[in-house]
Amino acid sequence: MFALADCNNFYVSCERIFNPSLNGVPVIVLSNNDGCVISRSNEAKSLGIKMGEPLFKVKDKVDRYNIKVFSSNFELYGDISYRIMERIRDLAPSIEVYSIDEAFLDLSGIGVDKIETLIKDINYKIRKEIGIPLSIGVSNTKTLSKVAAGLCKRYPKLKGCCVMHKEDDIKKVLSNCKVSDIWGIGRSYLNHLNMHGIYNALQFANSNGNWVKKSMTIVGYKIWQEINGSPQYNIEEDVRDKQEICTSRTFSKEIVDIEPLSIAISNFADSCAKKLRDQSSVASCLTVFLLTNRFDSNYSKTVYTFCFDTPTDSSVQLNKAAQSILRKIYSSDRLYKKAGVVVSKIEKRESVVPSLFCDYDINKDHSLMKVIDSMNNKYGRGAIMCASSLNEGVELYSRSSLSPKYTTCWNDIIKVKI
Repeated sequence: MFALADCNNFYVSCERIFNPSLNGVPVIVLSNNDGCVISRSNEAKSLGIKMGEPLFKVKDKVDRYNIKVFSSNFELYGDISYRIMERIRDLAPSIEVYSIDEAFLDLSGIGVDKIETLIKDINYKIRKEIGIPLSIGVSNTKTLSKVAAGLCKRYPKLKGCCVMHKEDDIKKVLSNCKVSDIWGIGRSYLNHLNMHGIYNALQFANSNGNWVKKSMTIVGYKIWQEINGSPQYNIEEDVRDKQEICTSRTFSKEIVDIEPLSIAISNFADSCAKKLRDQSSVASCLTVFLLTNRFDSNYSKTVYTFCFDTPTDSSVQLNKAAQSILRKIYSSDRLYKKAGVVVSKIEKRESVVPSLFCDYDINKDHSLMKVIDSMNNKYGRGAIMCASSLNEGVELYSRSSLSPKYTTCWNDIIKVKI
């Protein structure tokens, strides 16, 4: 048996932890640069606010219904997610973190009666200790567990827990489940199935397996097997190391000066370096790219890649290379709308053999990075950083409705007067 623990309206729920006045009122959270809606409370959904809608399209509803609007506070959301996953890890036999707000649990060998008690306990403790409501669906496969978790969100009487294991119950649920709601069914698969008169999950489950395999390849066939209760995807506890890491951002306005670009590139390089160190890896290549507005007639994309003699995970070395590349590709007559840094040719740090031409002490550099990471973990991200990353008075991104970083910034910690 598999379970999917899914945080309800996660970003909104994070905002409500520290601001109880938001409970029961419509709330939305926006994407980067306050562009589109990426999280909605149930109250906002009932007012017709759709996922992915640009803010300017729903501005009238926001004003009319006094909808509370927040910019994305990813520092807060990431920290709350980490706390949730670690607590679930303490309570469940095995866990696979699937996304920032979802985790699969392996419940093999646990009786159905005990499973229900377990998921209710997990649901209660996460809500009580962290403040985030969960929907936990249980069934015979990962795909069916996602369907069960969806039922929790649609039917409050389930109280956030649904164990779906009886064949008749599964068929009844699938008959009321749109084929588009099946995990893994994208637009191309959806169009293909609709063309053949398949509109709900039960119709898909009752389709001929050989036809599915022939017309939807092995990927579609595995989805079909999962819907029919045959597990094709196991729990993956070990997170695979990334073979390429990219950090980029679209700016709130077009940038012409090199100084704000330099600050952005520095932060991107530092983020890539930290992600490398988190997976004990180093990179041999670093790429910097600059894009102008893609809707402009003079749209351009400039890309340059630098390869190191010795692979590195150092914020200092990656930053030096990134700044050097920026000076090569920057043009003062262009208006830049997006920039990014990519590290590639990634390998494990312990397998690296230093080049004879390396102009710095690798061991000392690694020790320095360990100290910096330790200080930032203790005092908050950005406590120690490269000077080129300091963003003093330069506004690169629009987050006009940003809430405090309650758990990751000392200055934003809630003060309680006794």
